[in-house]
Amino acid sequence: MKNRPIAALSLSVTLALGSAGLAFAQGGPQANPGSAPPNVPLKSPDQMGPGPLAQGQNSFTRDEARSRIEQAGYTRVAGLIQDAQGLWHARAMRDGRPVNVALDYKGDVAPQ
Repeated sequence: MKNRPIAALSLSVTLALGSAGLAFAQGGPQANPGSAPPNVPLKSPDQMGPGPLAQGQNSFTRDEARSRIEQAGYTRVAGLIQDAQGLWHARAMRDGRPVNVALDYKGDVAPQ
């Protein structure tokens, strides 16, 4: 009988300490809303995918298309033309070699 209050107290202390540990582990650092990264466009130049290019209505101007292709690592971009499927095509240089390249409406760039 005498051990029952001690056992109950021991159990209560164990549960309290365990709960405090769980609460601390879940808390973690609080995010500061002012320090959150800005919401970037879906296809910023560093997120251009290597997958197949998508056909569709393209809203890039000739200068924007040239800039996107250059941001993807191509130089000496020339002969930019837009085809009937909305892809911009050009000749360019990459790693010192000439290459044909295309840009889709999503902003993806790929060699052709």
